[in-house]
Amino acid sequence: MSELLLIDDDQELCELLVSWLSQEGFAVRACHDGQNARAALAETPPDAVVLDVMLPDGSGLELLKQLRTEHAELPVVMLSARGEPLDRILGLELGADDYLAKPCDPRELTARLRAVLRRSRPAATPSQLELGDLAYSPGRGVANIGDHEVSLTLSEGRILEALLARPGEPVDKQALAQNALGRKLTLYDRSLDMHVSNLRRKLGPHPDGRPRIVALRSRGYLYAP
Repeated sequence: MSELLLIDDDQELCELLVSWLSQEGFAVRACHDGQNARAALAETPPDAVVLDVMLPDGSGLELLKQLRTEHAELPVVMLSARGEPLDRILGLELGADDYLAKPCDPRELTARLRAVLRRSRPAATPSQLELGDLAYSPGRGVANIGDHEVSLTLSEGRILEALLARPGEPVDKQALAQNALGRKLTLYDRSLDMHVSNLRRKLGPHPDGRPRIVALRSRGYLYAP
């Protein structure tokens, strides 16, 4: 049974989601502010987090920053009552694995959670992928470039795995989204592009200045050996 931590100050919504998700086979704990959420995370790290952008004692985005420092690969689905593009962009830039606007359909949230959990527990992964000066350990979620170590989120790691499996060859955006997000991209959905942008920033260019990850218009992305 997967354990979820639901962090949202809307207690009525939390009761609804806890009831629904429990019926769907999840074990759910709910916190209504950042202080209690931090205590719950320290006590027993969950398998995934559902996090609201707005909390009574601070921003959910600040809590997400802390999560990415202390639990880099923990799957996080963000919620926002406003559903504004800026919220979505900030959440994805800070490392959220997925994003839903409130009010959200509990069935959609359940599907997104199952998708990120499936990706966090792959059936089989190689112990290490190497190409040039880059070595990536899927089990640890860590990329090493020379002596420099970089922690990747779940989505960033899945994207890198897919690109390293076909170095020098373009990987279609929909195929990458299915692999990294567990779903197809919808019209105007920039989630994949944001994850790739974060990954490119973390990895940096090759020593000679060439980009490691190249965007090919209408063809997808490739890792340039």
